[in-house]
Amino acid sequence: MFIGEVARRSGVSARMLRHYESLGLVRPTGRTGSGYREYSADDVRRIFHIESLRSLGLSLRDIGRALDDPGFTPSALVGDLIDQARARIAAETELLTRLRRIDAADPADWEDALQVVALLRALGSKSAGTRQRAALSSVDEVPVPVEALVEAVLSETDPSVAGALRWALARSGEGGPALLAEGLGSPVAAVRERAVRCLAEMAGDEATTYLRQALTSPDTVVRGCAALVLGARGVADAVPVLLDMVVAGRNDVEAADALSVLAGDGATAGRIATGIVDRLAHDTGGAPARGRLAQALAGVPGPEASRALAVLSQDEDRGVALTAAYVLRLRDDAL
Repeated sequence: MFIGEVARRSGVSARMLRHYESLGLVRPTGRTGSGYREYSADDVRRIFHIESLRSLGLSLRDIGRALDDPGFTPSALVGDLIDQARARIAAETELLTRLRRIDAADPADWEDALQVVALLRALGSKSAGTRQRAALSSVDEVPVPVEALVEAVLSETDPSVAGALRWALARSGEGGPALLAEGLGSPVAAVRERAVRCLAEMAGDEATTYLRQALTSPDTVVRGCAALVLGARGVADAVPVLLDMVVAGRNDVEAADALSVLAGDGATAGRIATGIVDRLAHDTGGAPARGRLAQALAGVPGPEASRALAVLSQDEDRGVALTAAYVLRLRDDAL
């Protein structure tokens, strides 16, 4: 079989077949008296083997080893190919993400597009100062897509840069809260905490909705941060988590302050007092928890709170009793 026919049957150009021959990958079995190459069935079969291995990403050098070395095993080489393929996919994915973000910024001209590219690169800089400047400038200059800001803030470890990114996100418009809410479900605790702290600095009903959902998070830090923010916003759904924080002694002063704000509403004040009485009945935290609950009752008006304080003023623990009695006296003086 001459080279032209082999090229037609195999789909490999005559030029490439000559290149394979120069590398020693395929040697025609014979030649005619006129010097034309003649390929046997085995030669053609080898050509198909070469093309199959090329489709896997093997270099021509590795293909030669694979076909000619009886001791050559594919396992290590295939592992390397997998790593190389993953690296290429990651690089292409990163490029696609960058292009999408540039498109989302809707640049008016190439100068704007290049400015977005520069800001995106700056957000990924190893220099904290560069990242911080990029975050601050993203509001006044060509806007950086919200997705880029969210990705940056969820991975940022420097407190100053994180603060700048949260500030930028709070002014970035729509889309931020929903993307941050996805971070609340991250398997990484630090990412969950960054997400909820960022949501805490965002105004509006959408951010509040996601913070409400965070009250049921299995992560105590996420629950606590959401409850403190919601308490300050007057959202009564935060009451159970805030009471748990007081009992556990976790940011209990801040939690008590939030309960005091919520107690400004009469119905919520009763709910808070009922919750405290219930926790006192179960006494899950011992004397320290009872003392903290007595202090929290100081900011809760109403007869039920007063009755709970009266009970606590007779507590077996002297510290708890004195705290409750002092709070009761303050309440009586205020009447």
